[in-house]
Amino acid sequence: MNTITVLGLGAGDIEQLPLGIYKVLQKTENLFLRTKDHPVIQELQNEGLTYQSFDAVYEKHDRFEDVYSEIVDRLIEASTHTSITYAVPGHPLVAEKTVQLLIELANEGEIHLDIKGGQSFLDAMFTSLQIDPIEGFQFIDATDLENEYITYRQHLIICQVYDQMTASHTKLKLMEQLPDDYEVYIVTAAGSKEEIISKVPLFELDRDTSINNLTSVYIPPVKHEEDLYHQFETLRSVIATLRGPDGCPWDQKQTHESLKKYLLEEAYELLEAIDEEDDEHIIEELGDVLLQVMLHAQIGEDDGYFSIQDVIKGLVSKLIYRHPHVFGNVHVENEDEVVQNWQQLKEAEKGKDVESILSGIPKELSGLLKAEKLQSRAAKVGFDWTELTPVVDKIKEEIAEVLAAIELKDQSKIEAELGDVLFSIVNLARFIDVNPEEAILKTNSKFTKRFQFIESRLGEMNKSFSDVSLEEMDEIWNEAKKFD
Repeated sequence: MNTITVLGLGAGDIEQLPLGIYKVLQKTENLFLRTKDHPVIQELQNEGLTYQSFDAVYEKHDRFEDVYSEIVDRLIEASTHTSITYAVPGHPLVAEKTVQLLIELANEGEIHLDIKGGQSFLDAMFTSLQIDPIEGFQFIDATDLENEYITYRQHLIICQVYDQMTASHTKLKLMEQLPDDYEVYIVTAAGSKEEIISKVPLFELDRDTSINNLTSVYIPPVKHEEDLYHQFETLRSVIATLRGPDGCPWDQKQTHESLKKYLLEEAYELLEAIDEEDDEHIIEELGDVLLQVMLHAQIGEDDGYFSIQDVIKGLVSKLIYRHPHVFGNVHVENEDEVVQNWQQLKEAEKGKDVESILSGIPKELSGLLKAEKLQSRAAKVGFDWTELTPVVDKIKEEIAEVLAAIELKDQSKIEAELGDVLFSIVNLARFIDVNPEEAILKTNSKFTKRFQFIESRLGEMNKSFSDVSLEEMDEIWNEAKKFD
């Protein structure tokens, strides 16, 4: 089996090239280059260096994955005839996808690989930028830039910023997390005679015409905490501080039990914001709900039972498990099959210890929500009407019974029969696909606005409620309806 020898051309010019690598380049007869656009190659050409480069492959494909795949295929084909040398910029094991693909094939026994090494451009970057990676350092490929994996409190170097299009993509990704005018550094040909370092505001990152295949971008650590207020870890740190020894006395004394009422209040306020279709209000109320989640998680961590990671891990595991049509090989035709699969998987999770199909409904739900949950559970096993008429008839029957109880002046029976009326009305809401809780919240809001209209109108008339009759108030009420 012939050998593919891989070596690195370093980050700068020929003066920085290790002597061993220089000798290999001088004597090799079958040299392949990922790109000839490198200071070392430009200088060795004057010494009669011969080679084949893969620059033309970049022009053939729209995706880097396809470029790398073709380069590897060509190298393997060439190595079937004779041993070859493959030279890449920098160090072969730093940001070189083609080398990683070759390593995978070598591990599978398909090729014989000999990696000679070379100088990484990171050494030159650290020197040129005068940064110490021990302070915390991340190195990321611009072609695989995902914000959720980036820590902006550390030194960040983004390599493979080949051109202005890649720079534009990088800029847009970074602007999702950093201020538009955050200062970054464009570093081209670090450590060489052609080295260029430019400090620019982030929004100008893709306007630099000197960007080429030797360009990287350096983002200094964020110093101002407010620039990271939007990140989850900042929120978690704030909650931990509030509950910590030097935190807020109110937050410190809270328990799961004491916070229950606040979670319900915040949830209802979120529903109100959604009904108002007010995005800013929704953002605020979602934040308040999230605060409750974070406080409960921090209490769990303080008590040594669980943390927010446990909460997130459990949620992610459940979502993946219950969506095999997304994360697995299950095929579904429609939404009904999704719901059916979800319920089956949910029941399988709970095992055979479930005593009743009605088990597991939270006791803290409001009466309307709990009634809807009970009826929906029962309906899944066929305990439900199939037509609207008997649903309406049941409401009429229950109203007649509550009126009869009122005639008897039996308070206990009145309460029981009125509960039946409410339960049957919830059943009607469910049957016609209306959420009863949302319906009553909207009516509460409507009532509030109309009543406040009456108050406002009486104020304009310099009158109080005691000065007007019910009929007059009703007339103003009807006037308020015009503004619904």
